Amino acid sequence: MARGVLVNDVHSRLNPTRVREVVPVASLDALIETVGSARRRGLPVCIAGGRHAMGGQAFARDAVLVDTRGLHRMGRLDPAAATVEVEAGIQWPALVDGLARAQEGAAEPLSIAQKQTGADRLTLGGSVSANVHGRGLAMRPLVGDVESLAIVDAQGELRVASRGEDPELFRLAVGGYGLFGVVASLTLRLVPRRKLVRVVGLERVDDLMAAFARRIGEGCLYGDFQFAIDEASRGFLRHGILSCYRPVPAQTPLTERARELTRDDWRFLLELAHTDRRRAFQRYAEHYLATAGQVYWSDAHQFGVYLDDYHRVLDRRLRARVSASEVIGELFVPRAALPDFMGEAAGELRRRGVVVIYGTVRLIERDGESFLEWAREPYACVVFNLHTEHSRQGIAATTGAFRALIDLALRRGGSYYLTYHRWATRAQVEAAHPRMREFLRAKAERDPGGLFQSEWYRHHLEMFGPARANGVRERRALRYA
Repeated sequence: MARGVLVNDVHSRLNPTRVREVVPVASLDALIETVGSARRRGLPVCIAGGRHAMGGQAFARDAVLVDTRGLHRMGRLDPAAATVEVEAGIQWPALVDGLARAQEGAAEPLSIAQKQTGADRLTLGGSVSANVHGRGLAMRPLVGDVESLAIVDAQGELRVASRGEDPELFRLAVGGYGLFGVVASLTLRLVPRRKLVRVVGLERVDDLMAAFARRIGEGCLYGDFQFAIDEASRGFLRHGILSCYRPVPAQTPLTERARELTRDDWRFLLELAHTDRRRAFQRYAEHYLATAGQVYWSDAHQFGVYLDDYHRVLDRRLRARVSASEVIGELFVPRAALPDFMGEAAGELRRRGVVVIYGTVRLIERDGESFLEWAREPYACVVFNLHTEHSRQGIAATTGAFRALIDLALRRGGSYYLTYHRWATRAQVEAAHPRMREFLRAKAERDPGGLFQSEWYRHHLEMFGPARANGVRERRALRYA
């Protein structure tokens, strides 16, 4: 057990937090004992797995950090119900590999419907707690794939939450960022593992929703649009590559020696994105156009190369005076409003001089279940990776850019994803997430001692204040300050 440990997220590196201690848990008994011990000692608890959340949801200063990655076993696979039971610390690659091994030789194997894209080594408990989404063309957030949860609550007791058993806890915990207990295990719904062919084409944002609709009409199940990142070009945020995935017959052979971007390719493209964005997008587009017609498994195509802490090497290569990273933000807009949003976003980013390193557009269907619901209608999801120097000026520039983008989305009836940063103003939080006050009140009612905490939670508690959360007394300020 390590004490007085400095932890950070693995992507933005903007959340250095000194926790009191890190306690790895590898069994349900160990998890219950760890939560109970912290409660008896009057210490707050925070929960981390893959440490990819950038908004401070995984860490809390002076807290006991429960590292769930040792809870990585796959339990019962029920082919008839199309479900699998897994411990919450299992990461997506291990789950997919485990499903493949368990169904070796099966005529109709099952696998995951979706996972978040980008990084792969996220725990399922973390993914559930952020209510992530992938690149499904007609899918809800992950809540739609979760059958039930087993949660160690603030009293140290194991509770089952599902749509039929304690449905309110289920709705709060999915997308609840670990504030209602530690997810110990879950039952995940599965779908048939299928072969898909990649369909690729150049598109304009003005025509993108029609292009998505056309691909969906052709049977495509997944897809996303990578947009041009060169702010000096007329196509900035307006032109891009639409890659979709359509089922093919089971007997279709997988592509041998498929064209794929290697780790070295990604390093090269990332460097180009910082030094020559026109050429970077050109090389990226050329690669994807050349992969049209390749055949993949429906689960495998959702994985990709992720370069841990790549910016440290890049900063040295570019002789950067200040360390930097990319910070992600995701905006949601009604689909018909996408072209107008992208046009104004391009103007804002150009005016502010903030550099886009990577960006994509995906689709999401309405959530309809989780308490802190972010997909309140079918949205276009726009992801920006903004280059951010780790200086007061650099962070201020990215903060201002994301606030401006949030305003653009809100003016069109949209929203933003809470997971990536906590730079939105109180007015923006209230407009985008109108149930935040109720969420904080439910937190105080179910965890009156404030056992489960995070820097993200403390930020929003301070933003809204105990009195503003309908007068509920929040003991955290007294016991754990």
